[in-house]
Amino acid sequence: MKQKQIQQTQQIQYIQQERFQQAKKAVLSAKRHDKGIGTLSEKTVHSVLKKFFEPEEDNHEVALEGYFADIYNENGVIEIQTRSFERLREKLAVFLNHYPVTIVYPMPCNKWVLWVDEQTGEVSEPRKSPRHYTVYDAFTELYKIKQYLHHPQLTVKLVLMDMQEYKTLQQRIRTKKGIRRHGEKKDRIPIGIREIVTIEQLEDYMQFVPYELDGTFTSADFAKAAHIPVDTARITLNILKDTQTVTRVGKQGRSYLYEVKENNRCM
Repeated sequence: MKQKQIQQTQQIQYIQQERFQQAKKAVLSAKRHDKGIGTLSEKTVHSVLKKFFEPEEDNHEVALEGYFADIYNENGVIEIQTRSFERLREKLAVFLNHYPVTIVYPMPCNKWVLWVDEQTGEVSEPRKSPRHYTVYDAFTELYKIKQYLHHPQLTVKLVLMDMQEYKTLQQRIRTKKGIRRHGEKKDRIPIGIREIVTIEQLEDYMQFVPYELDGTFTSADFAKAAHIPVDTARITLNILKDTQTVTRVGKQGRSYLYEVKENNRCM
C-alpha cells in the first residue's frame, strides 16, 4: 500500500512538472516575440503560474464584482500574488463574500542572478544567490491579511520555486570585498517547482510547527527548531496563535511561552 502511494505521489509530481514546463514554454515563446529579456517587466512568474493553474486563457483576467480576477473558473477565484498581500485586502473583502478564493504565492527557494548590460545586451553567467526562502517567509505576508485567514472560503498555496532573476547593470562599486554590482530588477524567470504547500483550513497550520517542539517553548526555541530567524518565528507564532494552532501560556523572562493546543497534537 505504501509503495502504491509513493508511486501515485511521484506520478502527480511528474504531471505537475510537465504541466509547469508547458506553461513556461508558452509564456516565454510569446514574450520572445517582443524584444527579449531587456523588455520584460517583472511579470513572467505571474504569467507562467497563471497558465499553470488555468491553461484556458478565456478564464484569465475576468471582471467580477468591480475587480479583475487573475483566474475565474469552476473552482472559484485564483489570485497570483507575487508582491505584497496588502494589495489583496480590497479584493478579498469583496470576492470572499461570493466565491472560493485561492491565493497563490510564489517564493524563490533557489535563485540565480544574471546581469544584463542595457547597452550591449550581453548577459552575465548566472550566479547563485545565498538567500533561500522557506515557507516561513510567507508569514510576513499572511500577517497583512490576518483578518481573512479564518474565512472558510480562503485557500493559500505557497509555491516554492527555483528562479533566474535578471537585473540591468547600472553601476559597479569597488569595496574591500571586491566589485559590487547595482541595478534594477527586470524580471524573474521560473525554472521549476520544488513544492506546493497548501493551507485550506485552520488545522493545516499545524504543518508549520516543528515536530521536535514538545511542551512549552519560546520564539527562540521555535526559531532554532525551524531554522529561521527569531523575528520570522515571532511573526509565525503570531499567526499560529491567531489560528488557534498554539496558545500563549505564560512568560519566561521577557519571552512569551507557547504550547501546541492539545487537540492539535492528535492530528
